[in-house]
Amino acid sequence: MSTQPKLTRFNQNVLSKYQIYNSIFMTLPFDSVTKTGALLPLFHETCHNGFENHEDPTTIVDSFFDKYQARRSSESQINLLFRFIQYIERQVVLFDAIEDAAFPVVNNMDGIGTLRSLKETAAADNKLETLKKYLEEFKVRIVLTAHPTQFYPGSVLGIITDLTAAIRENDLLKINDLLAQLGKTPFFKHEKPTPYDEAISLIWYLQNVFYESFGGIYDYIQQNIFDGQHIDNNIINVGFWPGGDRDGNPFVTPEITLKVADRLRNSIVKSYYGNLRQLKRKLTFQGVEERIAYLEQELYNLVTDKESDLTLEFFVSELKAIKQIVIDKHQSLYVDELNSFINKTHLFGFHFASLDIRQDSRKHEQFFNNMVNALIESGSAIFPKDYQDLSEEEQVKILSKIEGSIDLSLIKDEETLMALQTMKAIKTIQETNGEQAANRYIISNNQSTLHVMQLFAMLKLVAFQDKLTVDVGPLFETITDLENAPQIMTELYTNPEYAAHLKSRGNKQTIMLGFSDGTKDGGYLMANWAIFEAKENLTRVSREYGVKVIFFDGRGGPPARGGGKTHDFYASLGSTIEDNEVQLTIQGQTISSNFGTLDSSQYNLEQLISSGIGNSLSDVDLTMRSEDRVVMTNLAERSYEAYSAFKAHPKFIPYLENMSTLKYYAKTNIGSRPSKRGKSDALVFEDLRAIPFVGSWSQLKQNVPGFFGVGTALKHYEDVGEFDKVKELFKTSNFFKTLIENSMMSLSKSFFDLTRYMAEDEEYGEFWSLINEEYETSKRLILKLTGYKDLMQEEPSGKASIAVRESIVLPLITIQQYALKQIQELEKAEVRDEELIKTFEKMVTRSLFGNINASRNSA
Repeated sequence: MSTQPKLTRFNQNVLSKYQIYNSIFMTLPFDSVTKTGALLPLFHETCHNGFENHEDPTTIVDSFFDKYQARRSSESQINLLFRFIQYIERQVVLFDAIEDAAFPVVNNMDGIGTLRSLKETAAADNKLETLKKYLEEFKVRIVLTAHPTQFYPGSVLGIITDLTAAIRENDLLKINDLLAQLGKTPFFKHEKPTPYDEAISLIWYLQNVFYESFGGIYDYIQQNIFDGQHIDNNIINVGFWPGGDRDGNPFVTPEITLKVADRLRNSIVKSYYGNLRQLKRKLTFQGVEERIAYLEQELYNLVTDKESDLTLEFFVSELKAIKQIVIDKHQSLYVDELNSFINKTHLFGFHFASLDIRQDSRKHEQFFNNMVNALIESGSAIFPKDYQDLSEEEQVKILSKIEGSIDLSLIKDEETLMALQTMKAIKTIQETNGEQAANRYIISNNQSTLHVMQLFAMLKLVAFQDKLTVDVGPLFETITDLENAPQIMTELYTNPEYAAHLKSRGNKQTIMLGFSDGTKDGGYLMANWAIFEAKENLTRVSREYGVKVIFFDGRGGPPARGGGKTHDFYASLGSTIEDNEVQLTIQGQTISSNFGTLDSSQYNLEQLISSGIGNSLSDVDLTMRSEDRVVMTNLAERSYEAYSAFKAHPKFIPYLENMSTLKYYAKTNIGSRPSKRGKSDALVFEDLRAIPFVGSWSQLKQNVPGFFGVGTALKHYEDVGEFDKVKELFKTSNFFKTLIENSMMSLSKSFFDLTRYMAEDEEYGEFWSLINEEYETSKRLILKLTGYKDLMQEEPSGKASIAVRESIVLPLITIQQYALKQIQELEKAEVRDEELIKTFEKMVTRSLFGNINASRNSA
């Protein structure tokens, strides 16, 4: 399909509809909406013309009021700016709904990267049997995380869903009512959600989207590739972090973990119950009706917490027996619907999603030492008295062979007790919901073999004395940790006891790699290249010891955090990287934008499946040539030097603290987790969480983590007259091409005219200019490298979508910068007006919402 028709379809089905429905929204019969709707286009025009003339946000806002609203009092002006913010938030919702409704029209649901295309390509190349073989082993797991980058409360998500459906049907009356409802529905959360609230928000997607889209994809594969035969492999499954991710979140307690697991079980049983009731109306045959009615009653008992002995095994065996009766005695009537239901039980069990537990290694060390000391003091013989004085190597030996159980009443430290009770909770969840319900523990910031073995020992002592049915997954994040990872894994693979544990788990080892902190630590190019090389080295080491390594990528939404066009990344990996499973985190707006509707969920899941399998079916060798590796390594190192120097700049932290929205993230009440790790008042780089860090650059429209260092690295090759080497790398390496294309997305979402006034700032002018110069260099040289006239030239519909979204929020980001400047001026005043400062601080916080939602992958 050529690119032009896709852009035409976007313009007809998204842009034109947005203009029509936005005009309806502007004329809603609410005083505040009508007046705001009439004034906002004038303010938008003032912003647009002002930035073209290099005016600063304060001048733009002041000139708007002078020209159009001169008689307004200061208080009335502030009120109007707040109304603009509220109005723009709703314009973003409207655009989201229109884009979601048009998804299957703008995107070719049977085109490249879809399952139909994959099957046809395999058939044409006589590789259907090879495709079957891969699908018997290959898996995709998307892991939903509660990281706070989604600003829509549940009520608004519901409106988006209904609005999307009404727009698809062109139901003007319903659209009008929903726009009115939108105008009246508050967006702001006055209290932070609890981890349980976050879990409930995401379970909505499981019930309303994934239950159907996962099932539909699995049905298609079974019917069209396996000729209706059962597939042992579930191919697609979902992981879940809310309620299990304790890293930096003191509000995730063992009770919350158990409560979330219970809610997941209850939700899947409810979905089965609804599904079975539909089937019951169809399967009214002799020998079938009674058995269906019995299952319906048992599911009802489970949902309502009444007595029930129903097990998953019995439930599935009954459904299969009913299917056989329908085939044998009732001409296979409705057998497809019945089969589809059985497939869902295969995908979701009685757990719905696999709950991961995660904690930071530094915390584990603290809990572990508390536990050891308590045991030694109690006279227990589990640990030798001199354990704490032994070398790391000797400690690992002891932990490998650890036996016994710990009496938790010995633990007096509350935090340690909660950590150990969480480990116990995993066992409880496995007993009630099945082993798949919770069988993985991630150690973030893993820096040593000892870190893995401390958790290994704690799990065994607390709950898994007989057999450890939990996978321990180290997460390597910083550049140094990525370099050390192969050595750590070698030590684990050669540890007899750990190797025996792996053997009992099918000789599979999950290793998580974190893009977010990698980018924060090493910059864009180095983070991605370090992860690529780490994957190669970890694949080599794992293969050497007969272990199948599964890479789990901690990806965020934007390219700066490993996001962007994710499936292109997986499609660009060669045979030097194990790719039997694709696992990645999905969060915030990336859940709603990529997987929020049945169409987008199906399309993006199929793209991930195809990108993972496509490599194995293709005859194209994606292995990077040695001369290209030299160039890639050199680019990464030069980029790293530039980024490290930038990060070490004395103004780096003060600039983020005083000129960006960083400190306002904590006030948005969108996530249960604190916005920084440490407890000190002073801001320390190490304490910065990746989401507020990346998000703050995004709010400034500077998107530093997605490009900084790229321009400097490319410029070296231009300066020494060897730019052809980089062009050759771009031409021959899909991996590098994907990196550059995603960086283009970061550059496309940058808008330096917004903050150009900072160039004149006495304290930060030089620092702003440093960032702007790197942006200009990166943009110029990426265009030179690609031969494009404009950024994202090859993705016209994606580029058009970004352009509309950036245009919608232009007044919003202008107001944000205006408010930040007002705060700075008021704080310098001899007499501080605290009330006015609070008002402008609220304005900054409120302006975060629409801007982040419009970006769809801001953090």
